Amino acid sequence: MPKHKAANETPASPATPAALGFAMPAEWERHEATWLIWPHNQVDWPDKVDTVRWVYGEIVRKVCPGEVVRILVNGKADENIAQRYLTRAGADLRRVEFILHPTNRGWTRDTGPIFVKRGARGETAIVHFHFNAWAKHDDWQKDRRVPETAARLLGKRLFNAECNGKDFVIEGGGIEVNGRGTLLTTEQCYLDPKVQVRNPGLGRQEIEQTLQRYLGVTNVFWLVAGPVGDDTHGHIDDICRFVNPKTLVLIKEPNRKDVNYRPLARNWERIQDLRLEDGTRPEVVPLPMPAPLYFAGNRLPASYANFYITNAAVLVPTFNDPNDRIALGILGELFKDRPVIGLHAVDLVVGRGTVHCLTQQQPA
Repeated sequence: MPKHKAANETPASPATPAALGFAMPAEWERHEATWLIWPHNQVDWPDKVDTVRWVYGEIVRKVCPGEVVRILVNGKADENIAQRYLTRAGADLRRVEFILHPTNRGWTRDTGPIFVKRGARGETAIVHFHFNAWAKHDDWQKDRRVPETAARLLGKRLFNAECNGKDFVIEGGGIEVNGRGTLLTTEQCYLDPKVQVRNPGLGRQEIEQTLQRYLGVTNVFWLVAGPVGDDTHGHIDDICRFVNPKTLVLIKEPNRKDVNYRPLARNWERIQDLRLEDGTRPEVVPLPMPAPLYFAGNRLPASYANFYITNAAVLVPTFNDPNDRIALGILGELFKDRPVIGLHAVDLVVGRGTVHCLTQQQPA
């Protein structure tokens, strides 16, 4: 039977993680667990929540062989529903822990606990980045408390991210690290002065310094923009991802008539300036885009870059597209230590995110 944990209070720490030797590890480093939120909000997936729950069953089934899966549920009824879906999907419920914590939405990458780590013994802590629904929606109050619940549950130190005396907002999908000191993000997401402004009044330098203090990075690099249809206004995890400390994949649109051609081409121009924390150039591997996908007349942000690296496998969103096979082949060549597995994401992306957006890793 799945385990059900209770939470014990852990106070927030006043010191910054970097000052204490903490840093955010890379996603491919060993996990203790993957965090998910059981899907329940019809606004995220209009008329598709039931279908999406079957996809969750497949995610959990693929993750469980390598690590524990911790799933936030709104109540006992949701837990019972989740157990039924997961059992029928063939997931190992002995590797699943349900955590009672009501949520607004289901995007664990942005609302879940962001972990930092230090020392030979691998002590971990959580940074609270104060989710505000991408500065776009009104329903975020329950989601914002998820890092606090995780800290109490796990008995972890909780760092309150702030800048100039105010809560600092950033989402897990808006940052990408190589675990050695370099962090990638985008100007569209965090420097736009008018659209979805997370931290009003803060400029590039203040944001970089805050990321350095709370994530232990030394090198922050800004790409330009993401694909059309992204509800987050430019999250990096739909654009550019590290696959090892010195190699990254960057999405590319070759069709000059496609609306994504110019913004993605600008990223390719910008990436030429990237130097890693040691001053070297990374290897940059192009990752294709699927053909345009639409729902209710709106372009969806379908991207193969939204993959998730687990202990047991790399889960890659697929879209019933000829480029699925090409993207899986590219990533299969880059990840030699674990299998690369396609995950049907045509229904997931209706919510304007796929497998990486739904998950959050807890380092071992």
